[in-house]
Amino acid sequence: MISEEQFQKELEIIIWNAIREDVGDGDHSSLACIPDSAKGKAKLLVKDTGILAGVDFAKRVFSFVDKEMEVEVLIQDGSTVKYGDIAFYVSGSSQSILKAERLVLNAMQRMSAIASKTRSYVDLLEGTKTKILDTRKTTPGIRALEKWAVKIGGGENHRFALYDMIMLKDNHIDFAGGIPQAIHKTKAYLKETERDLKIIVEARNLKEVNQILESGKVYRILLDNFNYEDTRTAVATIGNNCLTESSGGINESTIRKYAECGVDYISSGALTHSVHNMDLSLKAV
Repeated sequence: MISEEQFQKELEIIIWNAIREDVGDGDHSSLACIPDSAKGKAKLLVKDTGILAGVDFAKRVFSFVDKEMEVEVLIQDGSTVKYGDIAFYVSGSSQSILKAERLVLNAMQRMSAIASKTRSYVDLLEGTKTKILDTRKTTPGIRALEKWAVKIGGGENHRFALYDMIMLKDNHIDFAGGIPQAIHKTKAYLKETERDLKIIVEARNLKEVNQILESGKVYRILLDNFNYEDTRTAVATIGNNCLTESSGGINESTIRKYAECGVDYISSGALTHSVHNMDLSLKAV
C-alpha cells in the first residue's frame, strides 16, 4: 500500500486541481456582488440518510482556499446521519466560502455515498472472518478520496494503483504464456529490481488454483467468478498457503454466501463505480 506521506500528497493534488478547474482566474459571480470584506457563515446540511464521509477533507479544502476560515464540526466522519442533520458550520470570508463550496459538496456527496455502500456490505459480513475490499474501478483523478471513503465505511483498501502491488490477472497470465511463466517472471523481476511487492494471482478455475500453488509462494489467490461449491473447494485446497479473495459480480444477495465459503476477502468494484451521491447542501446562515 502507499505510504501516508504519498496519500497526503494525492489529496493535495486533488484539491489543487479541483480549485484550478472550478475557479480559474476567479469566482466572478462572488467578486461581482460580494465585497472583499464581507464575512459569512454556512452550514453543511444533510438531506439524506447514510454514513457521512469527507468532513476532514472539507476542512482541508477550506484551509487551502483561505487559512482564516474556521470550521466547527458537529458530526464526524463515519457517523450515521439523517435528513436535517447539520454536519458542520464554516465561517469566514463570504467569498472564500463560496469558492470552496462546490468542491466540498462534490467530494462529500461522493464520499458519503461510497462510505454508506461500504457499511452496508460490512454489515452483511458481520460474524464472518471475511473483509470487504475496494478495487481500482474508481473515478479518474480522485481515487484517494474514494478509497478514503471505503475506509471510513469500514472496508479495507486493495492496492492503490499499479505500482504498489503485483496483481497477475487473466491477461497478464495469457500474455506471459501461462501461470508458471507469469509467476516465475514476476519473482525474477522483483529480485532484479529489488522491489518488495506482494503478489496476487487470479485463478479462473480449480485447475489454475493448483497451478498457482505449484508455482511457489504468493500473497493471495483471487478466485474470479467461482461458484459457491468451487469456492469452498478452493479455500480448502489453498489452506494456509496464502490468503484468498473472491471477486466477480458479487452483490448484496450473494456476498454473505461467498463469505461463508471461508474466503479472507471479497473485492467489489460496486463500492466505488455504481453509487448514487448523498444529498448534501451548504446553506448560508
